[in-house]
Amino acid sequence: MRIAMWSGPRNLSTAMMYSFGARADFAVVDEPFYSAYLTRTGLEHPMRDEIIASQPSDPKAVVARLLGPVPGDKPHFYQKHMTQHMIEGISRDWIAKVTNIFLIRHPARVAASFSAKYDKPTLTDIGFLQQLDLFEQLKTSGQSPIVVDSADIRRDPEGMLRRLCDAIGLSWDPAMLSWPEGGHTDDGVWAPHWYGAVHRSTGFAPAEGNLPELTEDQAALADAAMPYYLPLSEVALR
Repeated sequence: MRIAMWSGPRNLSTAMMYSFGARADFAVVDEPFYSAYLTRTGLEHPMRDEIIASQPSDPKAVVARLLGPVPGDKPHFYQKHMTQHMIEGISRDWIAKVTNIFLIRHPARVAASFSAKYDKPTLTDIGFLQQLDLFEQLKTSGQSPIVVDSADIRRDPEGMLRRLCDAIGLSWDPAMLSWPEGGHTDDGVWAPHWYGAVHRSTGFAPAEGNLPELTEDQAALADAAMPYYLPLSEVALR
């Protein structure tokens, strides 16, 4: 099984990669289109030069890797993807050949967390618009992609991960509930900037409390994202 997990930034995506990566039967890859995205957009992300040097910038080469032999000859391949990376010029034709899951998080939490690491983010930067677009594309093609909310996973990691595994026809493995402190060998080169909290973790963080207080700019960003978040939230796995 090849799983494409689609999320925006600051969305429990790295913890989910660690969860699947803790299984002996899974290989993982971390944001394989990041270099291609930066090369085509010219965006000045933290560690831009290191990211571009660390991965293929040709989307065709990335797709060949995603659909080719699974690293380590593992039975399954977990692919962590950022929806905002799927810009014009990066083919989506391959997506129909993998099992697609959409990982969502309330826009207020994303706006607060991402803006702490990235200056003046826009709606395009946080992936909500692209996430819904990808979901609708798959629905139109006849697929039934799964949606899972990060808040539900943090509230009940074992229960939600069991339901997720059942939904995609994957056996449950309790190894998914914990991982070694300090990161994963397949972390992207950008990990030192973004992954500090998850590197200090050995499992999923507890349930989140009330929504954060937002600045005026953060609130405007969260409000702009809500129309793209709500349709996915309504069909999320419970």
